[in-house]
Amino acid sequence: MKGVILAGGLGTRLYPLTKVTNKHLLPVYDKPMIFYPIRSLINAGIHDILLVTGGNNAGDFLRLIGNGKDFGLAHINYTYQQGEGGIAEALRLAEYWSAGDRICVILGDNIIEKNIAKAVESYRRQEKGAKILLKEVPDPERFGVPILEGDRVVGIEEKPKKPRSRYAVTGIYLFDGRVFEIIRTLKPSERGELEITDVNNAYIARGELTWDILDGWWTDAGTFESLRKATNLVAETGANRLD
Repeated sequence: MKGVILAGGLGTRLYPLTKVTNKHLLPVYDKPMIFYPIRSLINAGIHDILLVTGGNNAGDFLRLIGNGKDFGLAHINYTYQQGEGGIAEALRLAEYWSAGDRICVILGDNIIEKNIAKAVESYRRQEKGAKILLKEVPDPERFGVPILEGDRVVGIEEKPKKPRSRYAVTGIYLFDGRVFEIIRTLKPSERGELEITDVNNAYIARGELTWDILDGWWTDAGTFESLRKATNLVAETGANRLD
């Protein structure tokens, strides 16, 4: 299985910090934000990693991470996203590199306390389709929200005003190679983006999406409030054992 970290976009919600650097290079406690998703993949046994960057500071990722040697990697791969177009649009850049293999996708501003090794191993045994990781949150309206019927996810609503569950779809996804076929069928949303929620709903329609609950705490770091929360959580409890 290969890993894809999506670290493009313009980070407008963190302006003016992102006027001079990419959001994913900002510090979360004592390390750059991008270090955490890299470690999440490595801790799950995934060492073939593609980093999707973007914006005016993409070269800084290469200066910071280099070939991945500091993480114990033999190499790390890079590709560039021009502008913004949504998570699914960014993921499409991984099609040639992934070469039909299964992929674990993680958003570059997602930080977790523990690891996803159990979910990754479960997905390896899954015949086909996709897997998502859910977490109960106090503000599900900020995220994609699953609609649950018993132990099944029957749909996902993107940032609903009246969430139908208290769970958020975290920014960690497991897909088979057909994900790129699905992306090619998508139409831009009202936001003008190709939505990852539409990808997941396509797998649901096929009856091929499973889910697990993420262990430990989880947060994104894409707003000032969540960036502060991430920093405090890492400072107080640690995350992914980066040292």
